[in-house]
Amino acid sequence: MKFETRAIHDGQEADLKTGAVVIPIYQTSTYQQEAIGKHRGYEYSRTGNPTRTALETALASLEEGKYGLAFASGVAATNTVFSLLKTGDHIIAGDDMYGGTYRILERVFKKWGISMSYADVDYLSSFEKAIQENTKLIWIETPTNPLLKIIDIERISEIARKYNILLAVDNTFASPYFQRPLLLGADIVVHSTTKYIAGHSDIVGGAIILNDQKLYSELKYYQNTAGAVPGPLDSWLALRGLKTLAIRMKAHAENALYLAKYLSKHHKVEHVYYPGLDSDNNYMVARKQMSGFSGMLSFKLKGDRSAVDRFFANLKLFTLAESLGGVESLISYPALMTHASIPREERIKRGITDNFIRVSAGIENKSDLKNDLSSAFKYV
Repeated sequence: MKFETRAIHDGQEADLKTGAVVIPIYQTSTYQQEAIGKHRGYEYSRTGNPTRTALETALASLEEGKYGLAFASGVAATNTVFSLLKTGDHIIAGDDMYGGTYRILERVFKKWGISMSYADVDYLSSFEKAIQENTKLIWIETPTNPLLKIIDIERISEIARKYNILLAVDNTFASPYFQRPLLLGADIVVHSTTKYIAGHSDIVGGAIILNDQKLYSELKYYQNTAGAVPGPLDSWLALRGLKTLAIRMKAHAENALYLAKYLSKHHKVEHVYYPGLDSDNNYMVARKQMSGFSGMLSFKLKGDRSAVDRFFANLKLFTLAESLGGVESLISYPALMTHASIPREERIKRGITDNFIRVSAGIENKSDLKNDLSSAFKYV
């Protein structure tokens, strides 16, 4: 079956008892057992819940994986992947990454005796050069947050396999509709389901998808033991979002490309970051491994922080807010929002300057979005 069909049907068969077309919200914490040790597949909802199982099955299908695990947040999913490491291990991460991932590495796992190196995502050779005898995991985002850089997953997976290192890919910005890292050689895929998968800015969630049964068992054990699982209502809302993921992603990508082209020609814009522009340094790699360029873009405004403040203050449709991937268009200031946990000197070194702005293009009318930006530019 094709993606759109699987998004609606896989793991979501009609309820056997009632015939309900939409899977129920199994709002229960525990389950009756017929006798000691004899149950119907569920014992306690931290361990498993039918609504969550449906979500995990659907996510695995859409990522072309065998196993899915759902979590209470994207950070909880990320933390679970990092739990595979032990004291003395080493991780390599791409240097352009979500600030929350940087924070958990630097402020949590470093204290546990795990070391990390940050490779320049513009050069795949930097990942290989960073490998040590104790390197156990390579972590990348592609597209990256917030500079929208593209990492060649096939090539970096070859490096990882050469040294027997696990490769984990945060696929949040692309969604499984536009990119499937497992097919390109990744071992683990991670999502913040808060974003495009749920798609309506009304839940917080995360997911891991993979193929290896042994690795799945280890991560499943941690999921149950640590307990950062989504409730049945959040699982149900994420499932609802999956049903429209394909049509939403097409609209997000169409609007993002339209806005990126507009911004790239605006005299008050210094630079636009969007892999769907054929002038972008990442365009060819993005075309190779993605079927579309998604709805995220960034740009640098000509001017200082005060110009940015005036620009934000005069937007009407774009909402200044954290997060991304909802049907509404959001705009953010990474330096003091999503990437505030990265020291200023390091942020600037990575390209997150004081005039850097990140945009999550929603699915509103694209002309309305362009006009909103145009009106705000008058105050810069």
